[in-house]
This record gives sequence, C-alpha cells and structure tokens, in this order.
Amino acid sequence: MLLLSALDGFLKTILIIVLVYVALRFLIRLALPYLMRYVAKKAGQKMENAFKGFQESQNPNRQEPQPVEKKTKKVVGEYIDFEEID
Repeated sequence: MLLLSALDGFLKTILIIVLVYVALRFLIRLALPYLMRYVAKKAGQKMENAFKGFQESQNPNRQEPQPVEKKTKKVVGEYIDFEEID
C-alpha cells in the first residue's frame, strides 16, 4: 500500500512536469512570431536612426551653428611676455 502511494505521487509529479513543459512549448510557439516582429521593428528603428545620423554628418550643404561671440570683454590686466634665460 505504501509503495502504491509513493508511486502514485511520483507519477503525478512526472505528469505535472510533462504538462507544464507541453504548455510552455505551446505558449512559446504562439508568442514567438510576435516577439520576433517586435525585435525586428526595434532593430530597424535603430538602424534607421544610425543611418540618419550618418547622412547628417555626410551632408555638406548643412550649416554649422555659429558660435556666440561675447560682446564685451573684461580687461583682467596687462600681458607680459617673459623670456627664458639660460
């Protein structure tokens, strides 16, 4: 009787493991096309952004932003040029 009870528990455990494996495999087969589509879309977006950045860097007609010049310069002091004596 004890052996039958232990065998019954073992068979239930094996059955649960097999059912979980089959269910996960089925769900992965359903979800895999959507996951691949998402990954492909993200990779396409990254490549598109990289290509746009490359085009902008290669475009000679674009204008570089001009640096802003300061209108007033503060006089700090007199500049003295020193010579080194050997």
